[in-house]
Amino acid sequence: MKYKTKLLADRFITVLSAWPGVECVSLNEAALQDTLDPYFALIFDVFYSEPIPGPGERRRLYGEDVAAFESSNQASKDRFLIGNLPVRLEYKATQRIDEMVSIADTKLEFLWFIKDSGTYGYYRLTQGKLLFYRTDWIQQIRRRLLALGDVFWTRMRGAHQSKMEHLLSDLGAAFFQGDDFNYLISSALFIKTACLTLFCINRRFEPSHRAYYTQVLDLPVLPETFRSHLETFLRFDAEMTRERQYSLAQLVARSIVVL
Repeated sequence: MKYKTKLLADRFITVLSAWPGVECVSLNEAALQDTLDPYFALIFDVFYSEPIPGPGERRRLYGEDVAAFESSNQASKDRFLIGNLPVRLEYKATQRIDEMVSIADTKLEFLWFIKDSGTYGYYRLTQGKLLFYRTDWIQQIRRRLLALGDVFWTRMRGAHQSKMEHLLSDLGAAFFQGDDFNYLISSALFIKTACLTLFCINRRFEPSHRAYYTQVLDLPVLPETFRSHLETFLRFDAEMTRERQYSLAQLVARSIVVL
């Protein structure tokens, strides 16, 4: 963590840890980049078990140099600037987190409830840098998530693989119809869902979109041709025709299905 980032993080932890209702605070990996990186953002996940101050009080407590402050309608997220650095705090009830984790490990009959939203929420729970915790609640949550069994991963793979195949069909229809708008949407969703399926095959939670490309290529179980096909699929030049890209999508899908 960069020195300037650490100073800001320490400043917010001093405020957040003083609220009795705050159980844990973690820092998103976006804050580990250099502050000059366009993707940089100081993003905190604030887990609470009791009521926390309202938006107006939070803004006051965060400091006089807070600019462009805005809070979501449900008061679950604050966004603002400190100088030119973007800061975001996302407030998450521990009860809600307990329910979502229970769906993954003990109440699998409700898995349909989360399958369309993917596993990024679990990724943040397991990968966030812990800056403050009042009890061992977060450690228990992480142990449960890292011990998820075959049923969870098999069902999640099935859901995403089925969606990948539907998107491939949509991609083909858009190609044959010359529908550029739906082709663009379908191609983006197809390659994302293909990667999601691979994360499930490897029993990995999906990262943020920015990390998809590098992390999916580092997975231990991949089709032999996946790297080259993915790099070619993402090319934007005259040689990458719609027909060639659709053919590549078919090859990618087939290679994943047989894993």
